[in-house]
Amino acid sequence: MAAAELRVEPADFLAPGVRREAVRAGRVRGALFLPAGPGPFPGIMDLFGVGGGLLEYRASLLAGKGFAVMALAYYNYDDLPKNPDVIHLEYFEEAVNYLLNHPQVKGPGIGLLGFSKGGEIGLAVASFLKGISAAVIINGSVAAVRTAIQYKDEVVPPVTVLRDRVKMTKDGVMDVVDALQSPLEDKKSFIPVERSDITFLFLVGEDDHNWKSEFYANEASKRLQAHGKKKPQIICYPDAGHYIEVPYFPLCQAALHNLVGSPIIFGGEPRAHAMAQVDAWKQVQAFFHKHLGGEEEAIPAKL
Repeated sequence: MAAAELRVEPADFLAPGVRREAVRAGRVRGALFLPAGPGPFPGIMDLFGVGGGLLEYRASLLAGKGFAVMALAYYNYDDLPKNPDVIHLEYFEEAVNYLLNHPQVKGPGIGLLGFSKGGEIGLAVASFLKGISAAVIINGSVAAVRTAIQYKDEVVPPVTVLRDRVKMTKDGVMDVVDALQSPLEDKKSFIPVERSDITFLFLVGEDDHNWKSEFYANEASKRLQAHGKKKPQIICYPDAGHYIEVPYFPLCQAALHNLVGSPIIFGGEPRAHAMAQVDAWKQVQAFFHKHLGGEEEAIPAKL
């Protein structure tokens, strides 16, 4: 549940030698960024949240750090559905296979980077599909929200929306943090993370007012461990809000929410949030270098 993300031109962030390839293969729509050099490189699929379209800036920046990164659109872009009622994971399966079969991407698996709704979908991709080795989930949900998630004959229904729990601030902005039923109550809406055998990193803003990201990360961890899976790493950032972006992006404390139709609070205290973005950027790089077979090195905070 996130508003339309900041629109940034990827060319503004291209490191020397980074190449952009438009992706239009089968149903898959996106943009692939390749580092300078001969390759092959560790591959990452990059997913953003509600708002749709194709956001490329994070992928273009990560390509400058030695990764082959595909920014993937999944609705409201080109000939993709405008407002889907169901998220069909076969589309993401096709995207994973596209990356794995690309000559500049080395296997045996790829990484997955998902923020907000993209984090929710990322958990579902890691739970139902093969070909993923590691995933970073930034303020994502462990339950299906607003739209059902389907893979073949299996459906994860959306969690119940509790409209009576929406609050209004003194400034007339909605606070929707309590507006979703717990997936512990709507158990069928809990994404079956226990099916995944990959390594997870959850990055959490403790002042996230979009939804209860810390609770979701902890519940995902409990469920994984209850099924004998590896305990995921969870990094919590006090006073950081929902929009944990790349470093030096401005804090989005409140904005129009595309699904709610009104401005909502996203949270975050400016200084703490800025520091969280710097650290999160380093954590993402280090995690993927470690788990995708890249070259581990000292990770600077700079873009």
